[in-house]
Amino acid sequence: MEENRNQNPSDFMKETIKHRPLNKRKLVRRTLITAAMAVIFGMIACFTFLLLEPVLSNKLYPEEEPETVVLVEQTGEDEILPENMIADDSQMQPEPTEPPALQDEQIAQVLSEVKFGVEDYISLYSDIKKLAREVEKSMVTVVGVTSDVGWLDNEYESEGAVSGAVVADNGKELLILADVKSIKDADFLKVTFNDGEEYQASIKKKDSNTGYGIISISKVGMKSSTLDMAQPVSLGTSGSSLLGTPVIALGRFTGSDSSLCYGIITSTGNGIRLPDSSYKYMTTDMCGSSNASGMLINLRGQAVGIIDMSHNSSDMKNMISAIGVSDLREVMQSLSNDRDIAYFGVYGADVTEDANRELGVPFGAYITEIDMDSPAMDAGIQSGDVIVELNRTEIETYQDLVKALLLEEPEKTVSISLMRQGPDGYIEMEAEAVLGLKPE
Repeated sequence: MEENRNQNPSDFMKETIKHRPLNKRKLVRRTLITAAMAVIFGMIACFTFLLLEPVLSNKLYPEEEPETVVLVEQTGEDEILPENMIADDSQMQPEPTEPPALQDEQIAQVLSEVKFGVEDYISLYSDIKKLAREVEKSMVTVVGVTSDVGWLDNEYESEGAVSGAVVADNGKELLILADVKSIKDADFLKVTFNDGEEYQASIKKKDSNTGYGIISISKVGMKSSTLDMAQPVSLGTSGSSLLGTPVIALGRFTGSDSSLCYGIITSTGNGIRLPDSSYKYMTTDMCGSSNASGMLINLRGQAVGIIDMSHNSSDMKNMISAIGVSDLREVMQSLSNDRDIAYFGVYGADVTEDANRELGVPFGAYITEIDMDSPAMDAGIQSGDVIVELNRTEIETYQDLVKALLLEEPEKTVSISLMRQGPDGYIEMEAEAVLGLKPE
């Protein structure tokens, strides 16, 4: 008993703590679960960010929409548009009495007093050149670069170049009109301005009917000096009033940049055979490359024609020709506003007074031909039909039909009222067509 009292109390409290054995399998499983949950959480967070970021950015930093482009023709003091040629009674002025005729000796005296020397010619052409070089600041060279592989598997780049002109600025982009037929399949485009600066660009919209397209360059990153220099060209008017007037050719009409030539408009009434259009091209007395590109300007510095040699006859293939800007303005405006050109597929003409009076042909768009497999053919339109209404818009001439189609869009269904000749004269019929895009 005494022995037990003398023992140290701590001897009864000694214990050995054994650690629980480590379950490696469970540890690996928990680690993998944790890692997997982290990955899933990261993916969900990333996906949520991608969804919400554009919404939040638009809310916090709303992006400005491009301005609507409206192209306006500038009419000179001596130019009269067709719609302004009709005057009402209030505008009619009494015919002036003819002044007395000048005698031959008076005419001879006046002519003898007129002196035009070499210095006058130098001054005149100097002023014309100065005007041309000023407009040339709005001209660009568009180069389409295509990568390819040669026979020996060596890579090389081929380039095709055309001349273009700045036609609009929508606030976000500079918009350039150019013939893109030869560069539409390029891997990328680069545009060189008159100051030597070069920028990458892309085709915004193109018209398969004419081959023209609008090329856009983002203004972000462009030098302010280039933007200040490359102002949109001023559009003049084209038509029969230009016959015999002097013009200046600018661009790559000789196959090299910054070509310049002076000439005269020799014809304006040549029709172009393209569907859904009534384009006419003008010819000049200037010669150039069969692949010429550029534009014609009048002596006010206004663009009056876009050079296009593809419609020349075989015996005049090198004479500089152009499509008038008045004919192209609506197409240029639609392309600049990112709108496709609707395709119907008809060729037509106006119904003349004689045809209406003598043959009983009703006024409207007289259809002379239809493209195979076109929306017009699918709708049952035939040669000889006279379209008198499109989507409740009255059609009195073929030009009215062309203008009405420019207001429509591809994939849209349009209602058509037409007159078709039968055994007892013309009868009214209804049709519907689904407009499309012209195949290239």
